[in-house]
Amino acid sequence: MTSSPPPHPTPDPTPPQRPPHGRLFGPPGTPPRPTWDPPVPRGPLPWLRPTIRIRLTLLYGGMFLVAGMLLLTIIYLLAAQALEDGAALPIHVVLGNGGSVRLTSEVCDIPSGTDANEAVRQCLAIQRQLALDTLLKNSLLALLGLAVAAFAFGYVMAGRVLAPLGRITRTARQVAGSDLHRRIELEGPDDELRELAETFDDMLDRLDRAFTAQQRFVANASHELRTPLAINRTLLEVQLSDPGASPEVQQLGKTLLATNERSEQLVEGLLLLARSENELVDRKPVDLAEVASQAVEQVRGEAAGKGVTLRGVRKPAYLQGNGVLLERVALNLVQNAVRYNLPEDGWVAVSTDVVHGQAVLTVENTGPLVPAYEVDNLFEPFRRLRTERTGSDKGVGLGLSIVRSVARAHGGSVTATPREDGGLRMRVTLPV
Repeated sequence: MTSSPPPHPTPDPTPPQRPPHGRLFGPPGTPPRPTWDPPVPRGPLPWLRPTIRIRLTLLYGGMFLVAGMLLLTIIYLLAAQALEDGAALPIHVVLGNGGSVRLTSEVCDIPSGTDANEAVRQCLAIQRQLALDTLLKNSLLALLGLAVAAFAFGYVMAGRVLAPLGRITRTARQVAGSDLHRRIELEGPDDELRELAETFDDMLDRLDRAFTAQQRFVANASHELRTPLAINRTLLEVQLSDPGASPEVQQLGKTLLATNERSEQLVEGLLLLARSENELVDRKPVDLAEVASQAVEQVRGEAAGKGVTLRGVRKPAYLQGNGVLLERVALNLVQNAVRYNLPEDGWVAVSTDVVHGQAVLTVENTGPLVPAYEVDNLFEPFRRLRTERTGSDKGVGLGLSIVRSVARAHGGSVTATPREDGGLRMRVTLPV
């Protein structure tokens, strides 16, 4: 006996319904299906929010309506006054000799012999023109006064509406001074300005956390990187002090010691570059001339060994800043000027002065010709003039990068200009 196959199940035309929270019906433990549904707006409906657009529309529309009502009222009163003044000017009939009739009033004088109706018409036309002229003059004066009042009121109201923008701008300027703990915390209606302020506060929170993490990293790296390098240097110096060491070991130790010293300089430069990226908060009075003189004294021995003459006039130039970082700026510039100089009869001029209310440090030197298109590249880390990125015995390639970072941290700038005879003129400008 043959059994018939089971009937095919009829497909359900109704699609599976989506339960709450984006989960499809399924076996237990099925993970929720991700959804991209836009969040439901909270608070009042969007068209009921007191947005800046609605507030400005209501403000200036209301001002226009009030100004128009005032202007119409003034014109109506002026017109009524003009009509009343015109009605108060009666026309007098004067009888002359021989029975002639003469019409006269305060504004018109019709000679005798004119038809009476024509005379009255002319006299009324003159009175009407006089009333219109008076109305026009008074209306213009009223419009002028109302315009002045409207502009003054609009200026005051615009200041009140835009006051939150001023608060946001002041907070942004304070944050630009590395005061990342500042917050706007704008109160008031839930409009675009408050939304902007809250977004700005959220951004400041993220920046504050990022800079805090960076400072923590710099502090940790300062310890973790310096310690092994210091241990290596000590071990190498101990090995080199052994009189029984072979010449090969002595040479190897000196090479490793020079490499270790270069690594220490690189680490110090990188850490200083990281610390100087932020604008300073703690500032003290510093004499730029004293800082430059100390840098010159530190490089005097190296300059004498290379036959480079140090000169320049250093006038007092006081500013608020970090003396240690500024001394590093002057030292880097003077060292570069001495090391990248002529083989003989070279000179370096270091001068300070106050120009247009700003402290200026200028370091000028002789040396090889520098193309103008390569000047900007000198301020990039590990970039040198027509040399390899590494392997130079004149430094680690961070000197000018540190100079630029420290100058920016003080709110200043540094510029480099090639000299026609060779060399560079470095100019650091710092606010007093």
